Amino acid sequence: MDQQAHIQRIRDALSGSEVAADEVWVRYYSIGGRVSRFELEAFMSGSLQLSGNECDLLGDAINEVMTERFADSGSLIPPNPADDADTTQASPSDSRRDLGAAGAFLFTEEEQEQERCDAVVRTELLDTASEERFDSITREAREFFQCSSTSITLIDDRRQFLKSVVGPARQNLPRETTFCNTTIRSAGPLIVRDAHEDERFRDTPLVTEEPYIRFYAGYPVRGPGGWTVGTLCVMDPSPRTYSSRDGKKLRSLARAVETEINGPRALPDVA
Repeated sequence: MDQQAHIQRIRDALSGSEVAADEVWVRYYSIGGRVSRFELEAFMSGSLQLSGNECDLLGDAINEVMTERFADSGSLIPPNPADDADTTQASPSDSRRDLGAAGAFLFTEEEQEQERCDAVVRTELLDTASEERFDSITREAREFFQCSSTSITLIDDRRQFLKSVVGPARQNLPRETTFCNTTIRSAGPLIVRDAHEDERFRDTPLVTEEPYIRFYAGYPVRGPGGWTVGTLCVMDPSPRTYSSRDGKKLRSLARAVETEINGPRALPDVA
C-alpha cells in the first residue's frame, strides 16, 4: 500500500476511534512523536502530511489509548470505523495488516502476537552475529547506568535472542522465564527496583540463580510496522533507585536501537 493510502488509514482510525485528539497527542508525544498538537490537528484536517514513521508512532499512540480504554470491558476491539473506499480493493485481513501496529485493536490477542512475531522475523536479525552499531548502544547503557549487564533482545514465539549483550547473560532463554517478555507487553518501560520485592519475578530463575537479578529496567523496542519486537534493558544484582534522568536516558537509547532496526525517522513534511 502506498504512503498516502497508509496515511489515510491512520487518519480514519483516529477519526473512528472515539478517542479525544488531546489524549492521543499526549500519548504520541510521550513515546517520541515530534509534531505539535497544532500539527496533529492539521494532519487530521488533511492540510498536513506526516512522515511514515510519525504515522506509525501516531498509530501506536491510538492503539495504546484504545487498549486501555477497552481493557476494563474485557475486549481490545472498539466499535468498527466506517468502511472506506479501499474495502473493495483489499480483504479485511490485508487492510488490518497494512495498518501495522496502528490496527492492533482490530486483531484478537492471538493475531496480535502472530503479527508481532512476523515483525521480529522481518528484522532479519534473529540468530545473527554481534554488530558494532548495536554493541555501542549496550556499552553506553552499561556505562551510564553503572550496572552489571545490558542487552538488546529480540523475542520470537518461544525464546529471547540477545542481539547485543555486555556482561553476564544467558542466550536463547525460554521467553516465559524472562523480564523482557513482560516488557514487550508494556506501553512504556518496565522498572523493577528490587526483584525480591516483586511477586512477578522473585521466584524466577534469573532472580534465584545466576545472574541473580535484583534491578531491571527495560524499554520496549519497535520494529517493522510499529510492532514491539524486543527490548533494551539494563540489569544488576543489587537493588537500586531509578530517576527521571535514568528514564530519559533509557528511552533515548531505546530510540537509538529502533533507528538501527528501522532506519532514521524523517521530520514531518508539509503537503
